[in-house]
Amino acid sequence: MTTFHWFLPTGGDGRNLVGGGHGAARRGVQRPPDIEYLTQIARSAEQLGFEGVLTPTGTQCEDAWLTTAALTRETERLKFLVAFRPGALSPTLAAQMAATYQRLSRGRLLLNIVTGGETAEQARFGDHLSHDERYARTDEFLSILRGAWSGRPYDFSGDHYQVEGATVSTPPDPRPRLYFGGSSAAAGPVAAKHVDVYLTWGEPPAQVKRKIEWVRELAEREGREIRFGIRLHVVTRDSAKEAWRTAERLLDDLDPAEIAAAQNGLARSESVGQARMRALHEEYRSGGSVHDLEIYPNLWAGVGLVRGGAGTALVGSHAQVAERIAEYASLGLEEFILSGYPHLEEAYWFGEGVLPELLKEAA
Repeated sequence: MTTFHWFLPTGGDGRNLVGGGHGAARRGVQRPPDIEYLTQIARSAEQLGFEGVLTPTGTQCEDAWLTTAALTRETERLKFLVAFRPGALSPTLAAQMAATYQRLSRGRLLLNIVTGGETAEQARFGDHLSHDERYARTDEFLSILRGAWSGRPYDFSGDHYQVEGATVSTPPDPRPRLYFGGSSAAAGPVAAKHVDVYLTWGEPPAQVKRKIEWVRELAEREGREIRFGIRLHVVTRDSAKEAWRTAERLLDDLDPAEIAAAQNGLARSESVGQARMRALHEEYRSGGSVHDLEIYPNLWAGVGLVRGGAGTALVGSHAQVAERIAEYASLGLEEFILSGYPHLEEAYWFGEGVLPELLKEAA
């Protein structure tokens, strides 16, 4: 079953591209992430039929746990995919927080594990481990997290954590699904061993297919089956011409100096996934056509010029975007985490335009 999630812009939103993250400076915020605006987005996502909303983590945005906990009182069914960094808190405390959240929200918590790929950002949290050491720590963290939810005291002794009798007062029911992304050799085994949903950023289908095959094979060695998801932006309109006109406006808003500064920052990221995102638009030169960044039919790499992390968008008519989603789904992707600028309006473009197309195809 294909599942769709939206995004909560807790770092701010705008009518143009809001950049930042992974070393890129923050830019473009026109709508601050106050609770009233985030409530609008959450309620709209729920009304439009999205299962949940992803909330990011980092010093450029509001805390995901606190923000979404407040929004559970403003919504009824919407799930919250809370991103957090294992190195920033104790695994036993994280297990307790998640169990409490799950009870208070009546089962609406999902967890996105962010190991971290940018040295300066990690240092702000007092984390000075190397890239591969962070993934080794995440492996241990998830072992303890899951052990604490088992209903029995859990002991663990590793290189990064030593706990005795890790537990929670009542195991969460249902247990929150664990989401995780990572393109490096250190990331794959962690996903295979622990997570429920492996996430990739929006690369062309052939690259996504190879990544799915890689992680699926690793999971099979662990005797496990996992789901796969993808993180994309969308610019969808009643006609392809209108959608590309919107993408062109987003591109025209970017100053060449701003792009260069963002790319210099992103180049310092240790994230293999970020390097793969940058490679998708490395041939682009400022002043080029919007279609110079179309790296696959309807897949546009313009977002990644100033935004770290997910840097591609599906651009086209509602039918074209639905067709691309169906193509990705045919590779084995079951969960789509989407966003757009501004997030409130773009949620309606997708929810009222693309979702009916997908339901029509499924009928």
